[in-house]
Amino acid sequence: MEWSCGLLTPFLLALLVLFMVRKFFGRKGNLPPGPRPLPILGNLLQLQSREIHKVLLKLSKTYGPIYTLHMGPKPTVVLCGFQAVKEALVDNGDKFSGRAEFPIVDLTSKGYGIAFSNGERWKELRRFSLSTLRNFGMGKRSIEERIQEEIQYLLELFQETKGSLLSPTFFIRRSISNVICSILFGRRFEYTDQKLQTLLDLVAENVRRLDNIWVQLYNFIPSILNYFPGPHHKLAENYQAQLEYAEAIVREHENMLDPSSPQDYIDAFLIRMQQERNNPHSQFNLSNLLTSALDIFFAGQETTSGTLGYGLLILMKYPSIKEKVQAEIKNVIGRTRRPCLTDRVKMPYTEAVIHEIMRFVDFLPLGVPHAVTEGTVFRGYALPKGTIIVPVLHSVLYDPTVFKSPYEFDPEHFLDQNGLFKKCEGFMAFSAGKRACPGEGLARMELYLYLTSILQKFEICSDIPPEDIDLSPEYSGIGKMAPTFQMRLISLDTQDSFTQSPQR
Repeated sequence: MEWSCGLLTPFLLALLVLFMVRKFFGRKGNLPPGPRPLPILGNLLQLQSREIHKVLLKLSKTYGPIYTLHMGPKPTVVLCGFQAVKEALVDNGDKFSGRAEFPIVDLTSKGYGIAFSNGERWKELRRFSLSTLRNFGMGKRSIEERIQEEIQYLLELFQETKGSLLSPTFFIRRSISNVICSILFGRRFEYTDQKLQTLLDLVAENVRRLDNIWVQLYNFIPSILNYFPGPHHKLAENYQAQLEYAEAIVREHENMLDPSSPQDYIDAFLIRMQQERNNPHSQFNLSNLLTSALDIFFAGQETTSGTLGYGLLILMKYPSIKEKVQAEIKNVIGRTRRPCLTDRVKMPYTEAVIHEIMRFVDFLPLGVPHAVTEGTVFRGYALPKGTIIVPVLHSVLYDPTVFKSPYEFDPEHFLDQNGLFKKCEGFMAFSAGKRACPGEGLARMELYLYLTSILQKFEICSDIPPEDIDLSPEYSGIGKMAPTFQMRLISLDTQDSFTQSPQR
């Protein structure tokens, strides 16, 4: 009997392991094929790279433009290439408009706000935020004037450097953060403001922490890792500090609120909270206000400042392209009048360069994971409700069927045969479909006004020969950023004054 039990025990253990593997990795629905997962870990070991998008692209060469990976026990469908991503996010936008749910989100934003919410909460908050941002000037003259005012502070600071070598990243981040602060909080901050700098540091630190192995593992075994110290807890602590910063500003607004004259996004949200205070199902509450404000702050600051900094480095690498932009600025705007948005339609080459910067920089190569909102048949595969979808935006922005030379920086990608700016359906720097970035309009305005204003007044140059400038990005969590670099800004005419356009 003892001998029989000795044989039976490993047999039962084997059955248990087989049951767990089938439970975790047995196909739900009819998912696309993909690499074989390991028990518990899934395909995580295959993704241990600072350039995950390259790993995903390599796998697509074996399994095709749509395949399944297991992020731990969770099946994840990966989409590669323009056609697959467009078919999902644009042609089937409603079905692919969900946001993937991860335990790390429960640890931080808890599903509040715009970026990681779903269902009616997401629909209401996104609709309100888009409307409110438009009312406070997104796409209108008022926000243009705010951007121009903030640019003036930056240009004066650059003027004071007198052509000395500097790292522009800090100044660009502070300047662009002030634009979004004016919309959200109704005020700008001095570059020396330590509280705002702390907020910026917390945001940057959390972005870097997102690719930490402990944070990744937390998404798959949160019930265990909750009891262990590690970076996942620091992520939550940092996010809580960001919430406290935002709440302090909200309390100030509550004390000065004039319902008849909202001054910024927070005022508008507080007024809506008052209007719906008797609605028990209202999404307009303090938690959604704080998280939505942080979502907009991140989207309106981190990506735009990173893209602008990277763009300056790229133009130093390619001085002939920079000179063509400066020539167009001189011909259309001149040297004394400050650039304005009405000039943009007359500057096709500059517009093409800005779009090529965004395409080439590829700030979020993986995008943000989606989820299907209902059981969906996609290209013959049955995707159950809630299936995580990773649309690899890098594979769209670098798709050779869309862009003739995707790995080269070439503004011709956005110019037609007559030299006029042309839109490109494969330009998905802001994602696409229902979950496209709500701050796209603001980001386009800022990049145009900042870049033309800087190049109008300064010659940008590096002490490194153009051919030796390295454009290889630094990877920071889920995104990319420009490598650390230094530059000189040589004033083209210190006597120029900034005057308002008489044709505005």
